[in-house]
This record gives sequence, structure tokens and C-alpha cells, in this order.
Amino acid sequence: MKVFKFGGASVKDAEGVKNVIRVLKHEGFNNTLIVISAMGKMTNAFEKVIDSYVYKNDNLNNAIEFIRDYHISIINELFSSEKNAILLEVEKLLGELSGFFITNKNSDYNFIYDQVIGFGELLATKIVGAYLNENHITTKWIDVRDFIKTDTNYRDARVNWEATKANIAKLDTTNLYLTQGFLGGACNGKTTSLGREGSDFTAAIFAYCLNAKSLTIWKDVDGVLNADPRYLENTVLLEQISYKEAIEMAFYGASVIHPKTLKPLENKNIPLYVRSFYNLNLLGTTVSKGHNLAPEIPCFIVKQEQILVSISAIDFSFMVEHNLSDIFKILHDYKLKVNLIQNSALSFSVCIEDNFGNFQSFISEITMNYKINFIENVALYTVRHATKNAIELIEQKGKVLLKQATKGTVQVIMQ
Repeated sequence: MKVFKFGGASVKDAEGVKNVIRVLKHEGFNNTLIVISAMGKMTNAFEKVIDSYVYKNDNLNNAIEFIRDYHISIINELFSSEKNAILLEVEKLLGELSGFFITNKNSDYNFIYDQVIGFGELLATKIVGAYLNENHITTKWIDVRDFIKTDTNYRDARVNWEATKANIAKLDTTNLYLTQGFLGGACNGKTTSLGREGSDFTAAIFAYCLNAKSLTIWKDVDGVLNADPRYLENTVLLEQISYKEAIEMAFYGASVIHPKTLKPLENKNIPLYVRSFYNLNLLGTTVSKGHNLAPEIPCFIVKQEQILVSISAIDFSFMVEHNLSDIFKILHDYKLKVNLIQNSALSFSVCIEDNFGNFQSFISEITMNYKINFIENVALYTVRHATKNAIELIEQKGKVLLKQATKGTVQVIMQ
């Protein structure tokens, strides 16, 4: 079986949905499972709905209406007639959303987030599925929450692999399936999510459990580039990346491949293709066993909106093991992602990202026992296969706050 994943950019409008058919007809779609993300920027739109509900402002109805109008506009462009059934599906899902707001008694933000955010994926797959079927591509829509089972660590759920493998094994691999990315189902019947940008991981889970022939991620770029063109010019397409190298790049923050996507594929030697949904004749990037990197050139990874924190003991004593253990526990408690650490005798520096809005609470607790200095909104540049010229190129972009080098990899925090 093949697994295809289409991200939000690939189904952001009616033309994008039509392009899915073009891709399927070009590639063939027998024995295929398709994973679809929320359309366009709908994940952001649903986050506004969540904030309006949680913080009880007056924008909730307007935020929901924006989502309704967006999807109905796409439906009106896709379906010339016989669209009552899909319009009914949209209203049914939005009715379920409103019902949750009326009946919910749980005030935990992360729980609320996961119960709401997945409606973007559900709406997208209902619309894409209806359009495929109308165009004589028979598609079986399935609810991913019935197959990928997780714990209740909302917004970053861990997969129950045994239950998930047993569920996915029931699929008839001769069908064309369509399902949602990003989501899972907990044993308590509630929706969970696999972390932001987790749709790639969803596709890898299905590929692993189906012993798939391959996984293809369809993007609005030609493949995996050696740098993000938003931040660096003259980027180069990487034609081949080994699993090990891709995992390293993902670990450092390469945005094209989700960090958790690669290990299940490596375990079963399933090749990953990252290809352009615009130019179907391009081969894109292959991630598989084989050559570590082709071509062998420096690769640049940029993480924006980082926070550089310097921590020292109030009494100016050395920063030793028990201090570091204490600090890491607090970082863990507030779900702050650590992307770089540097230790000296009297201070400990850490570059973090605050994905859950917990930084101020972290500061409140840690300043009880430590002296803290921090700089917000810094950029972390990582250069794999670094050369002198590559490092100099990065250092021209601002003020260097911290620099760290290991074999072949250099990280620079810039302001």
C-alpha cells in the first residue's frame, strides 16, 4: 500500500482540492491511503475559536462564522450541483462544535484545544472525500480517532502502538482510504492531538502499521531544500537524505519533516518521498537508506521566536548537578522545549521555545531560587555540515548572542 499526505497548503482552496485529483490520476490510487490536514490556515482559525471560548470574549460567533464561510466558499467552487449532502455534513460538524461549547464542563485549556482543533481536519476530509467521489474516484472516509489510539496527554499525545496496530490491521488494503492527520483517540473516547504539524506523523503511523511500500508528502516546494528560502537565498534541492541525517535535521527543527515521522519509517525501511504537488514530473527528495546527503552541502535550519535564558545561583555558587536537575524538572513541568544548552561554572544558558504559553509561569517559579536573565524573540540558526563560509553567512544576519560548535554542526543564537 502507498500512503499520501497532503498538507493544508495543498488543499487551501478549490484549485488545491482539484489538484489532489490531478496528483492521484498521475500517480495511481489503487491500494492507497490519503492523510489530509486542515485546509489552509484553518488550524489558526480554530485556535482563535478556542481562545474566544476560553477567555469568553465576544468574537466566538464571528470566529465560527469565518470558518463556516471559508469552507462553504470552497464547496460552492467545487460543486456545481448536488452539494446539499456535503453542506449538511459541514453544518453537522459545526453543530457538534457548538454542542461541545454548550455541554463542556472541563476548564483545562489543553483538553479544550484538542476537542476543538480537530474539526479542521474533519471538515477538510469530508469536502475532499465528497469531491473525489463525485469525480468517480471511489473513496472510503474513515475517522482516524477510531484507529490511532493514544494516552490523554492532550496537545502532545503518545501513541498506544499495540492498540493502533491492531486497529489499522483491520483495513482492507485494496481500498482507497481518506483520513485526517494530526488527531488521535484516547481510551476515554475524547479527541487528542499528536502535536503541531503532527499530520506527517499520522501518515508515518499508517505507513508503519500497513507495511507500506512508501510514504509521499506532497508540498508546495520541490522537496527538502538545504535552507528555508524565506531566510536564505540560493537554496539547493537535496535529492537524497539518509534516515539518520533526516532525523538529525528534524531534531534541530527542519520544518519540512516532522521529527516523529522518521523513526517508524526507518524501522521498516519505508522510503519517504517529499515532492511538489505543482510539478509532478519532479522526483523531489528521497529519504531512505543510502547516501547520507546528496549533494553534500551545508544545510541551514532556522527556528524563530526563541527565548535565550541565562540562569545562575542567587548566592553565586557553582552550577552543579543538583542545580541542573532542578532546572530541567521545572522546564519539563512547564512544557518548554529545549533547543540548545550551554553550561559554565557560574551560569547555565538555555534556548527554549514556549509552545504552550507557560514561560511567565516558569519565570515566576524559577526566580524563587535562581537569578534569571532572558532575551525574547531571538533566532536559533543551526548549520549542518558547516563550513567557514556558511558560518560567516549566518553571522552577518545580526548580533551573535551565543555560539556552539560540535563535529560538523554549528549553532548560533542571533538577535
